[in-house]
Amino acid sequence: MAISRSLADELDKRRAAAMEGGGPAKAEDRHAKGRLTARERIDTLFSAGTFQETGLHAQHATRHFGMEKKSIPADGVITGTGFVDGRPVAAFSQDFGVVGGTLGEMHSRKICLVLDHALKAGVPVVGFNDSGGARIQEGVGALSAYGQVFYRNVQLSGVVPQISVIAGPCAGGAAYSPALTDFVIMTREHAQMFICGPEVIRAVTGQATTMDEIGSAEAHASVAGNIHFIAEDDAHAVALVHRLLSFLPSNNMMDPPHRIEPDLTVEDDPALDALIPEDPKSAYDVREVIARLADGGDFLEVMAGFAANIVVGFGRIGGVVVGFVANQPMVKAGALDIDASDKGARFVRLCNVFNIPLVTLVDVPGFLPGVAEERRGIIRHGAKMLFAYASATVPKITVIMRKAYGGAYLAMCSQDMGADRVIAWPTAEIAVMGAEGAVNILYRKDLAEAEDRAARARELAAEYRAEFASPYLSAGRLFVSDIVQPRQTRSAIALTLRGLLSKRETRPPKKHGNIPL
Repeated sequence: MAISRSLADELDKRRAAAMEGGGPAKAEDRHAKGRLTARERIDTLFSAGTFQETGLHAQHATRHFGMEKKSIPADGVITGTGFVDGRPVAAFSQDFGVVGGTLGEMHSRKICLVLDHALKAGVPVVGFNDSGGARIQEGVGALSAYGQVFYRNVQLSGVVPQISVIAGPCAGGAAYSPALTDFVIMTREHAQMFICGPEVIRAVTGQATTMDEIGSAEAHASVAGNIHFIAEDDAHAVALVHRLLSFLPSNNMMDPPHRIEPDLTVEDDPALDALIPEDPKSAYDVREVIARLADGGDFLEVMAGFAANIVVGFGRIGGVVVGFVANQPMVKAGALDIDASDKGARFVRLCNVFNIPLVTLVDVPGFLPGVAEERRGIIRHGAKMLFAYASATVPKITVIMRKAYGGAYLAMCSQDMGADRVIAWPTAEIAVMGAEGAVNILYRKDLAEAEDRAARARELAAEYRAEFASPYLSAGRLFVSDIVQPRQTRSAIALTLRGLLSKRETRPPKKHGNIPL
């Protein structure tokens, strides 16, 4: 039976009205500010012609306060699936141009249906958050709607990658959904994220503050550690999503998108020999080491603005996707503190759930000493690193470049914490503590009797390094798998990764471990 012209016209009319969203005027206002509309974000994310929308004709459930006759196209959120670089991806995009993108019962149901689909199909989820918050007219129903989204965020966690883009306001309870996802990208100029705004804080506590101080992308990236990337604009945010997806598998049952060539080319890189200063106390940028190890120097750093004394991110070595975790000697001498431990542990656990091998680069003098760190719980936070590495079953390769002292040596994935291969450079020092500290304890009497205390201390420190901290001592006791020249590191890692792709390791049956949160 042919579709009548009237029925076809009615469908076209309804589709056009729903797809218009907030209308041309609001779209033009967005464009004037250099922003994309909710639909344009979706169009930019997916390959042309691949997006299949769900819930276009959804009708809102608000029946009070004059809302019963109000038109809310698509109920203020665009949902559906499409393809990114040939891979299926689910997405939702809140439309601030339609009743402020507020979340109500039907709005939430649409998001939940997309999340349910992602769980069943095993595909990543990308969410564009741009909303005025809960739809007040729906009362407790709106709060329930948020709870349904949060519950699904947790169900999807560790099963499929979840990426949140904060592209506008994200206030109150709305902020918890992004916080439950794997990655949060926030645009620099037009996004805000907070639980209580400046006015509420001032009214309740008397403290004067600004949105820049508590809710800006810069505050979340460098102080709070709530986001992973700052995007310059909407288009840049989508580009970061594409970049992240290029390193992540579609789900936890799949391998990451490795680019493995049948023949592995193994070559030395003499440039690595010159990167580490001769003076063990001199700093260097560990990102330069990572750039020499990663294929083509391609490295996507995660949380670059937070806890800069540890560097984490994605790259490939010999075509194999890896997660890098590296101490950064340029910041706090690379010592582990509370924030670095949290950042490192979370990244290790993310790599583990998505089958991404770990490459750990070690140059750590220990955990950061200090009254503030002790009172804030460095023991509990530092234990997260131990827990994360010991729990991880993915291939784990550790390179000890220079210092590896005390508990931080273990926290940076020593053999005892499950490393499959530990490589040391000739410059490595592995010991309970640094030579200077050890000399002051072990040779106190000898130093007291020395005519030239400083000269004797240097002499004893050199002896301590040779006798107690030498990488050959650790290698002799099989704590280190091999000692290589820096130039040989990339080839050593590439060969090891290729040999570990078939690694299978299980843990005792349990619901989950009890990480010291």
